Amino acid sequence: MSLKWVDVQEIAIQLVDSRPGVDPRFVNFVDLHQWVLALPEFNDDPRHGGEKVLEAIQAAWIEEAD
Repeated sequence: MSLKWVDVQEIAIQLVDSRPGVDPRFVNFVDLHQWVLALPEFNDDPRHGGEKVLEAIQAAWIEEAD
């Protein structure tokens, strides 16, 4: 499976698994962008990871973490 920026929910699930000690409420977007790019299944243009999509990923991550 190849992850794209539109796969917000699956990205959030993988972040929960790969960053277990991280509270997503306090993650800055620079780190979040890098962490998404580092996910093994992620394969999309890094330039498409703008503020809106990062906000959506962060919100989904917060939901998954709860």
